[in-house]
Amino acid sequence: MSYLDTILFAIILSFGISFFVINIKKIIRNIKLGQDINRSDNSAQRWSNMAMIALGQSKMIKRPIAGILHVIVYLGFVIINIEVLEIIIDGLFGTHRVFSFLGVFYDVLIGSFEILAFLVLVAVIVFLIRRNVINLKRFVSSDLKGWPKSDANYILYFEIVLMSLFLLMNASDYHLQLLNFGHYELAGAFPISQFIEPIFNGIPETTVMMIERFVWWLHIIGILCFLNYLYFSKHLHILLAFPNTYYANLNPNGQFDNLASVTKEVKLMMDPNADPFATVPIDKNAIPSKFGASDVMDLNWVQLLNAYTCTECGRCKSSCPANITGKKLSPRKIMMDTRDRLEEVGKNIDANKGVFVPDNKTLLNDYITTEELWACTSCNACVEECPVNISPLSIIMDMRRYLVMEQSAAPQPINAMMTNIENNGAPWPYNQQDRLNWKNE
Repeated sequence: MSYLDTILFAIILSFGISFFVINIKKIIRNIKLGQDINRSDNSAQRWSNMAMIALGQSKMIKRPIAGILHVIVYLGFVIINIEVLEIIIDGLFGTHRVFSFLGVFYDVLIGSFEILAFLVLVAVIVFLIRRNVINLKRFVSSDLKGWPKSDANYILYFEIVLMSLFLLMNASDYHLQLLNFGHYELAGAFPISQFIEPIFNGIPETTVMMIERFVWWLHIIGILCFLNYLYFSKHLHILLAFPNTYYANLNPNGQFDNLASVTKEVKLMMDPNADPFATVPIDKNAIPSKFGASDVMDLNWVQLLNAYTCTECGRCKSSCPANITGKKLSPRKIMMDTRDRLEEVGKNIDANKGVFVPDNKTLLNDYITTEELWACTSCNACVEECPVNISPLSIIMDMRRYLVMEQSAAPQPINAMMTNIENNGAPWPYNQQDRLNWKNE
């Protein structure tokens, strides 16, 4: 590489990484808009979850076909990109295959990269067929029309292009190695691209070198484009799956959190020794400004991290009993709506120099309807199925809490039950004197 090439490479690399860092900072800023919650407990279990679920893909392979294909693509993405380190060093210092001094180990590495690249191509083609030809039910839905559907395909096209460029780059490099042309010395093993290499027979060496350099540049620019595309894509989960599984709720499914202020009042009411007329100092910090959540700022930061991590795979939706029986609820849509609203709030803050200006919109009603919220059976099937430990149910329950405690807007059967509890001490419409009449029948 010439001196000018090295400078150009450094500029492109700096621009690509800088743009990525700027966007990641926006995501972190948006996540921090959520309410504080402590998830620093039981670090050993959290590290184990991250290793097993995010790194080990343990929940993905519960559905073997999609799971194994996803593991192949995931491994390909992680392992093949080790070569990016070599490309960066070569680009910055004008070297070529700088790690070739590793000898046999380098041969094994390049050979492994090639086999993985080929497997990734096969897996991605299968994914495209599943989404666009077979049309699996969980991919054919009103919440996956427009951009979400296109995004899923774009990322697969990206993978095909990147893997193809990788193999073509190696094939042209290998051809020049066989000719001992210039600085192209024998280095690496090419179990896949050796079958592509013959297409360069009869082409002048200088032309093949130009092709190799052109493909090399396209490959690294493509990787940088892919990196920055993640910010706009559901595939941000490639990065966020790790913190998301680490900070996931460790409580058993079905165990809900209680508001400290409400719990305290209930305990006082149930304590026979409590003085109802005693003056209790008001702890302003213990009283929430709002019960439940009506907008993204009312949710906690882990829930907002969940929204950005959603893979839109639809496993939650396909296992949701409410959705299966025709109800409007889609746990996937709950997460997508939360992320869309959070992005809208973030853009509002950007447009107003770091301050959110009320826009007369909320997550509740403008994005998520009460019909969706009350359709949920709170069975936790969506939480159990999610491959990256997202909890749509926690958002649903917080929004329900707002409807009940702030707006008294529960459905009529629930309001009737609460009225019965208040008047009769039980959810049934019988007074306390008549409650045991059944035993005389």
